[in-house]
Amino acid sequence: MLLVYARGGPPPSDAIPKAAAATDRLHLLLLDPLPLPAVAPAARCCASVTDLTADRPEPGELIDRIVSLARRTAADAVLTFSEFALLAVAEAAERLGLRGPGPGAARARSKRLMRRTWADAGLPVPRFRYVDSLTDLERAWAELHPPILLKSAWGAGSIGQTVLEQRAQLAGALRHMLGALTAARARSMSELKAGEAGHELIAEELIPATTESWYDRSGYGDYLSVEGMVVDGAYHPVCVTGRLPTVPDFTELGNMAPCVLPEPLQHTVSELSRRAVDALGLGTCGTHTEIKLMADRRLCLLETAARFGGLLLTQQIEAIHGVDLVGALTRAHLGQDPGLPDGLLTGPGRCAAGSVNVLATDSGGRPWTTRPLFLPEAVDWDRLLSPGSGIRVAPDFTVPSGTVMHRYRTGHGSLNLAGVLLLTAPTPQVLLRDSYAVLNGLEEALAGAALAHG
Repeated sequence: MLLVYARGGPPPSDAIPKAAAATDRLHLLLLDPLPLPAVAPAARCCASVTDLTADRPEPGELIDRIVSLARRTAADAVLTFSEFALLAVAEAAERLGLRGPGPGAARARSKRLMRRTWADAGLPVPRFRYVDSLTDLERAWAELHPPILLKSAWGAGSIGQTVLEQRAQLAGALRHMLGALTAARARSMSELKAGEAGHELIAEELIPATTESWYDRSGYGDYLSVEGMVVDGAYHPVCVTGRLPTVPDFTELGNMAPCVLPEPLQHTVSELSRRAVDALGLGTCGTHTEIKLMADRRLCLLETAARFGGLLLTQQIEAIHGVDLVGALTRAHLGQDPGLPDGLLTGPGRCAAGSVNVLATDSGGRPWTTRPLFLPEAVDWDRLLSPGSGIRVAPDFTVPSGTVMHRYRTGHGSLNLAGVLLLTAPTPQVLLRDSYAVLNGLEEALAGAALAHG
């Protein structure tokens, strides 16, 4: 197996050993530097490590380099967990005659192709327009029903997204978007194969989302995700994951699992995910489909990625349901039985687990008024958490201890991220309570930690 690493996806310190355990020999190709916690596991688990980070190939050369290394290592499969390397790896696998996402990967990366494919299939999507210039954006404003959302067609992590409520915002929003995309490229958070297509934008109407008719309590976000896999063209949904509400402009605060919706509603969500994934025509890959909740139990598609959800989702699913998605996908690429569950997992599982993103804002999107040091080891977590709950820092995605928290900037999405916390709790209800306690109490807790730290 040749594993291609670039930023994004599950924590490599966890994913690399799991992939290695599912194959006889794992070779690693680095397109971005590994986070420090993953360096030792990679050295221990990999038969070879090829480092291209100092001289990353141009988009046109990248696929050739992947193909060449796969042939040199006699790889039976080529795999990536990164959104940004997905297209390059998919095309390399096609050239090599190996399993992979297939040509449908482009429809799962470009939001333009994705929206068009779903609209043509009669699936629920917001009205949209392509944007390549200010003239295009002005036309979209005239043809759509404001407010509208401007986003990158190739982006991830809500980077650059802006809600436009007045026509006077258009020119400034376009400049902001292009600046945010430039910042994303500098942080290796941009598409590796598409080149200049990375500047393609899309404008769409806001989805009138609501949790009414879905949840019987407040606190959950108005969208969900369905985690799953496609194996040789057949879709296998694994579970539905809940979300915390986003903060402007649609920056994610975290996710909650297991999903607390009644089983029939989870199957309703999963069925729309199945139709969406099937329309994209994927081969073998992980999937992460985001769906907005609407009134009267209606749904609207946001997006599907031909890879697993990023950050801690694979670890949460394993903790709750005992399913190792990384190992399953590795086996599927090698033509083996992935060992997936027979159907959608809707039960309570072993525990509740969630991720909380460390941002300098509270749960309502109010930016912090101070810039404390990030000192998680000195925080008195017991004052924030319920009895029986636990919390730990995800080191692959978190700034070093002692880093000054930077201010929250609306429209910069995951570029604001300082870290990720993994929460576990006895029940989903306790998990929800603790997640809000951390989000709304972390600024003060860090101030106290700094005093205790001296």
